[in-house]
Amino acid sequence: MPPKSGKKAAPLPYPQGKAGATKKGAKNPLIERRPRNFGIGQDVQPKRNLSRFVKWPEYVRLQRQKKILNLRLKVPPAIAQFQNTLDRNTAAQTFKLLNKYRPETKAEKKERLHAEATAVAEGKKKEDVSKKPYNVKYGLNHVVGLVENKKASLVLIAHDVDPIELVVFLPALCRKMGVPYAIVKGKARLGTVVHKKTAAVLALTEVRSEDKTEFSKLLSTIKEGYTDKYEESRRHWGGGIMGSKAVARMEKKRKAAEAAVRV
Repeated sequence: MPPKSGKKAAPLPYPQGKAGATKKGAKNPLIERRPRNFGIGQDVQPKRNLSRFVKWPEYVRLQRQKKILNLRLKVPPAIAQFQNTLDRNTAAQTFKLLNKYRPETKAEKKERLHAEATAVAEGKKKEDVSKKPYNVKYGLNHVVGLVENKKASLVLIAHDVDPIELVVFLPALCRKMGVPYAIVKGKARLGTVVHKKTAAVLALTEVRSEDKTEFSKLLSTIKEGYTDKYEESRRHWGGGIMGSKAVARMEKKRKAAEAAVRV
């Protein structure tokens, strides 16, 4: 067998591309490439969700932390019942009735006192010119007194009173005295009825004769849709709801334990 020659074949004058490769199109000399520089003081960065980078005001942080703590921690039944509020339609009917019994404003009171004084000066009785007032009662101490004396016909309690200790005893007191009650959203809405910023509780003692039918229907609706509905749930603890990450970890552990048992 003849010996192999040590000479190698000369390389090609240009690199050979892969089979099936296409030539790149010629670049347009009029189009200039301008790569962006995202350094400090250079090009504007693309938009992104910055909610986790925002330094929120203290009141926003506090209310968010409070909400999370209320979900995570176990809440006693006496406090947990304040999350069970009157449904939207019944609440609308209730406030529609309450707005008919709003207390008089300062101007109306001044006008009434002037009419009474004029009547007394003319030798008449002041009852002749001013009819018996039918008003919503407000103020925590006042309403508690009405409930204790069984004079209140309906009590409405705000669900977001802070501190909650102010009204936490009121549902039990109303049940003890046999007074119909409901927990509604919220203290600002109750406050608008009595010309205040907020109100913890409101109470109706009596209504006009033309509203008695509507009031009795409202009481039966509250009894069926609120009192009876949440009778059992008010004995249970609230809270104890974990976040999505904790739930996922627990689910992963549970599946691992089940897999180990099968093996």
